[in-house]
Amino acid sequence: MDRDAAKQAAGEEAATFVEDGMTLGLGTGSTAAYALQAIGRRISEENLDVRGVPTSFGAERLAHRHGVPLTSLDDTATLDLGIDGADEVDPDLDLIKGGGAAHSREKVVATQAERFIVIVDPTKTVDRLGNSFALPIEVMPVAVTPITATLEDLGATADLREGDQKDGPVVTDQGLWVLDAHFPDGIADPHAVDEALSEHPGVLDHGLFLDLATDVLLGRPDGTVDHTTA
Repeated sequence: MDRDAAKQAAGEEAATFVEDGMTLGLGTGSTAAYALQAIGRRISEENLDVRGVPTSFGAERLAHRHGVPLTSLDDTATLDLGIDGADEVDPDLDLIKGGGAAHSREKVVATQAERFIVIVDPTKTVDRLGNSFALPIEVMPVAVTPITATLEDLGATADLREGDQKDGPVVTDQGLWVLDAHFPDGIADPHAVDEALSEHPGVLDHGLFLDLATDVLLGRPDGTVDHTTA
């Protein structure tokens, strides 16, 4: 399957929802990058007046590259539209995000968006969250051991995410670490896991995005896009 073609189809379709005067949440990752590129092209060709809030350092750099003006939640607390990818999407349009370790900022931005469009390729659709992708949890280093114990109580095993081209753990844009929780049979009760982790001291946030997505755009390799709304 040509995943890049599917990602591009979803990203370019998401850019068609952008209107003049909007404030946008700008997602992180390879699929969101296609949306950012398409938004930048529309700004250039149609002289759109939009502003975006990036969800990571990477998204900020891409926005600059494609000519997308930036703002912040300090200046614009409510966003018209958020666009971001996902690592898993279930039939209820609930998500796991955090493959790029930007999920905490992504969730803040998504929560402030009046409409949150999620863009994915077919490999990201699942019957149950946690079936194919670990649940990321952004944690304070001092809390790794107690949070690991909590995850074990929830039926998961946890691994500290290691750096790809460095020794030691991945460090997020907030200076924290990431635990990846593996649920052998998927997450039977995402809301219970959400509650347990959200109340745990030392957790900044986790990658369960529940009841946030308003739209999912599923790009396909032939360039078509399936649109599902909540």
